[in-house]
Amino acid sequence: MTKDDLNIFKNWFSDFCKSFYSSNIEDQKNISLKEEHTFNVCKNIIEIARELSLNDNEMMLAETIALFHDIGRFPQYAKYKTFKDSISVNHGVLGAHTLLEKKILKNLPENEQKLIIQSVRFHNAYSLPAGEEEDSVIFIKLIRDADKLDIWRVFIEYYESSQEERASAVSLGLPDTTEYSEEILSCIHRKQMASLSKVKTLNDFKLMQLSWIFDLNFKTSFRLLLERNYIDRIIFQLPQKEEIDRVSSALKEFVHMRVNYSAESLRESK
Repeated sequence: MTKDDLNIFKNWFSDFCKSFYSSNIEDQKNISLKEEHTFNVCKNIIEIARELSLNDNEMMLAETIALFHDIGRFPQYAKYKTFKDSISVNHGVLGAHTLLEKKILKNLPENEQKLIIQSVRFHNAYSLPAGEEEDSVIFIKLIRDADKLDIWRVFIEYYESSQEERASAVSLGLPDTTEYSEEILSCIHRKQMASLSKVKTLNDFKLMQLSWIFDLNFKTSFRLLLERNYIDRIIFQLPQKEEIDRVSSALKEFVHMRVNYSAESLRESK
C-alpha cells in the first residue's frame, strides 16, 4: 500500500464517523468516545511497531488496521445502543463485514486486504486464531496490544469520573459492590487471562482487565503499561485488602520482568 492509500482511508474513516454523529448528547458522547479511542490506538500501534523494525509498508498496514479495528462499533451502537457484544453483535466480526461491504480496501493487493480484514475480525477474540500465517499473527498481536492499552485508559477515566461525565455505553450494568471473585484472583496468580463469563461484579471486571496483562505480546506494550501507571490506577479502584495488594505485586513483578527481558527478539512475543 502507499501513503496515498492511507490518506484515503483516514479521510474515509472521518466521513464514516460523521455519518453516525447525532444531535442527541448521550449518543454523540458514545460515538466520540470510539472515534477518540481509534486515534489513540493508531498512536499506540505506531509506537509499538516502530520498535519492531517493520518496513514502511508494514507500518502503514499496522496503522490501517488500527484505524479500522473498531469500525464495527459505529453500526453496532446505531442499531443496539450498546458496546456490549454479548447482548448485541461481535463488533470485530461486524467490522470485518463492514470493510468487505464498503469495499474500501479494493485497491490494495489481495494479501494485504486479507491481512487487514483478519486483524479486524480477531482483534477482540479471547485468544489468537489457530492456523493463521506468521505474518498475519504479528499484526493481530499488534492490534490486540494497541487496543488494550487504550481500553485501559477508557475504563480508568470512566472509573475516575463523575456519573455525569461518563459515556453511558461504557457501563456494563454490573453490581458495584465490594465483592470480587476468588476464581478471577486465582487466574491472575496462575498468570492466566480471566474470562468475561466469570465476571459477576464491577470489581470482577476490574480484576479481569488486570488479567489482560498476561495477553500482552510486545516489550514496548509492557513499557507503556508501566509508564501510564495503569496497574496502580485500577488497583486504587478495588477494595484495599491484602490479597488485592498481593495481586498488584504479582502483576508488577511480571511486567517488570517482561520490560527488562533483554533477550526478547524484536519480533518475538511471549
